[in-house]
Amino acid sequence: MTDRIPLAAVLGQPIHHSKSPRLHGHWLRRYGLPGHYIPIEVSSGDLEDVLRMMPRMGFVGANVTIPHKVAVFEIADQITDRATIIGAANTLIFRADGKIMADNTDGYGFIENLRQGAPGWDAGAGPALVLGAGGACRAVITSLLEAGVPQILLSNRTRIKAEQLQEDFGKRVQVVDWVQVGNAIEDAALVVNTTSLGMVGQPEMRIPLDGLQKNTLVTDLVYTPLETNLLRVAREAGCRTVDGLGMLLHQAVPGFERWFGRRPEVDDALRDAMLT
Repeated sequence: MTDRIPLAAVLGQPIHHSKSPRLHGHWLRRYGLPGHYIPIEVSSGDLEDVLRMMPRMGFVGANVTIPHKVAVFEIADQITDRATIIGAANTLIFRADGKIMADNTDGYGFIENLRQGAPGWDAGAGPALVLGAGGACRAVITSLLEAGVPQILLSNRTRIKAEQLQEDFGKRVQVVDWVQVGNAIEDAALVVNTTSLGMVGQPEMRIPLDGLQKNTLVTDLVYTPLETNLLRVAREAGCRTVDGLGMLLHQAVPGFERWFGRRPEVDDALRDAMLT
């Protein structure tokens, strides 16, 4: 460690939409820590040059977002096991020797959000129905299997993408046709939407929800709006629900701790700061 003020950033293209600067800035101010966190727009062609220069400029790490979460695999000197399994990285740590370690904290953020939003959640209570088969889905499946969920019922509008994930994760993942999702909901202890359906500007999720049971936990990775139609219907059916904002907040915790030396809290004050 030196007396230099630690710097961190989020890299993407575009980057103006990122909420990470507000999130990390809140923690830096709250704990009175020296440091800065800034957004940097970087093209794919410039990514490696920028990343290699950042440690020399005083940066201790960075987040990466679209479209760089897979590309950093070719640049990083070290990749954590969980990032390798998920197939993408969102958090980089710059070591003192300038080498880059790539990690993925999305799965961690997802599970911690469930545990905070639904105290007493029992991963072993029954199958989890996961909707979607995109990049975020890999992190969700990985974290659920590690937590002890006995079976993943996976459904995607394009079945072949779900089948590809089944091949990667093995027999604890069972593919369900999209038209059969309404039936699968009846058997699910947990329902997770990893698609963009229901997000502001996107189509609504049009699946039968009348099979939801009162003991089912329902969560949505979408957080704009904070309560999607899926969560509203589930709440009205008596289910416990967890919105997607907490995943964004919790996934930032490991990186902030590594970069700035303090483990931050995810609490109501942080949620309020992100929603204003």
